[in-house]
Amino acid sequence: MAARKGPMSAYTDSPAYSAPSSGHGLLEGWKYRSLRLGPFRLPWYASPESQLILVSFVCFLCPGMFNALNGLGGTGQRDEDIYASTAANSALYATFSVVGFFAGTVTNTLGIRFSLCFGGLGYCIYISSFLCYNHTHNLGYTVFSGFLLGCCAGILWCAQGAIMMSYPPENRKGRYISWFWMIFNLGAVIGSLVGLGLNIHERGDETVNDGTYVGFLVLTFLGACLAWTLVDAKDVVRRDGSRIILMKHPTWKTEILGLWETLPTDPYVILLFPMFFASNWFYTYQYNDVNAAQFNTRTGALNNTLYWLAQMFGAMIFGFALDYPNVRRTTRAKAAWASLCALTFIIWGGGYAFQRKYTREDVTLEGHQLYDWTSSGYIGPMILYISYGIYDAVWQTCVYWFMGAITNNSRKLANFAGFYKGIQSAGAAIIWRLDGLQNSPPPYMNLFASCWILLAGSLVVALPVIILKIQDTVPVEEDLKFTDETIEDVIGYGVTYDSPEQKTA
Repeated sequence: MAARKGPMSAYTDSPAYSAPSSGHGLLEGWKYRSLRLGPFRLPWYASPESQLILVSFVCFLCPGMFNALNGLGGTGQRDEDIYASTAANSALYATFSVVGFFAGTVTNTLGIRFSLCFGGLGYCIYISSFLCYNHTHNLGYTVFSGFLLGCCAGILWCAQGAIMMSYPPENRKGRYISWFWMIFNLGAVIGSLVGLGLNIHERGDETVNDGTYVGFLVLTFLGACLAWTLVDAKDVVRRDGSRIILMKHPTWKTEILGLWETLPTDPYVILLFPMFFASNWFYTYQYNDVNAAQFNTRTGALNNTLYWLAQMFGAMIFGFALDYPNVRRTTRAKAAWASLCALTFIIWGGGYAFQRKYTREDVTLEGHQLYDWTSSGYIGPMILYISYGIYDAVWQTCVYWFMGAITNNSRKLANFAGFYKGIQSAGAAIIWRLDGLQNSPPPYMNLFASCWILLAGSLVVALPVIILKIQDTVPVEEDLKFTDETIEDVIGYGVTYDSPEQKTA
């Protein structure tokens, strides 16, 4: 297929943009060489597809292992030692809420690779602290690791969000989000299977063994190293020859000012803040007050595996539905909002029926019976927990897609991602702290009600953004307003890797 000349739409798969070339339309350098695998031609290394896969595996190995460990309930700790997990996660999310808000500035200034690697190292230290706690009960180190991870994770997730929302063309953002979410959660699935395999004979309520922590520690370190295999955003070229819109010459001054300018120029994003806040609020309830409270160690590990596996399917279905080409994007946005409303009342309505069966006082009674996968009546709670996983994936996929539908500007989306993760973590810090109060923690039903009310209420607040701000396409001139680039920098002659030979027309 010959490269086609002439400027076209900025955010479609039609050839439109200039790419690194020798002056006659050919991409230069090893990063732009496409390999053939049988009948398939693979994307070049510096393509959005390849970069998305790499960042997905970084998150597969770092946050994925974190999710697998926390999904066991109490980060693998039990009884009185669960307080260490609660304290660490409270410190984590409190720090994350502050750092995340400013993470866009750091990511835009220092670049994708440094941000992802620095973020990944925080997960290594966090997991090492629980391995240490198993032997020394050093609460100080555990809390410090949570604080440090809050700094690191805020930057990692900002970089990830910028890649996932700004690299794809407009008509592929849903599937890019779903690809990421499936690979990322595959890490949690595998991590959960490791935990399940190592604790499969634990019918009681025991702390997970050292091997679980060591395995997670090694995997998170590998994830931090993998971050250095990505390329800089300025070198990424889409299959149509288009480039990522960003600042050509970012400095600390320009990015701090850019963060300051984001809210005045895009004040409507504030209406999405309640959705951001609610998006991690329910994790504490699901992990500690359902999985850890009602299931023994091995069954909690099984639930954890099914939860993350369900997330993969939920992301896949909704991600591709959000890109359905025969329906206008504005209509798809409204349908996504309506689907979230329906799922909120169906799934959490089932959760209400389950929560009515036990209280926090019941769980603390001696002889309290925990579910095992051999127990009669286990299937219903298992389906509920799977549904919670699907709901989480659908919520996160839709929120990212909403933000990506508002703009294609990488610089602005990095700030949006920072707002999202920072506010999300503020909510998580509050709920982890509430659940961890030793003297008078709130009743389980109160925490459940707070989850349901926040989720439903935030959808109502976000509705004006869905109706008024999401367009069928965003003009390139609009996206360039927040950068130092011009149309000449981003529109030119297209190049594609769809054919064995790239030639000018």
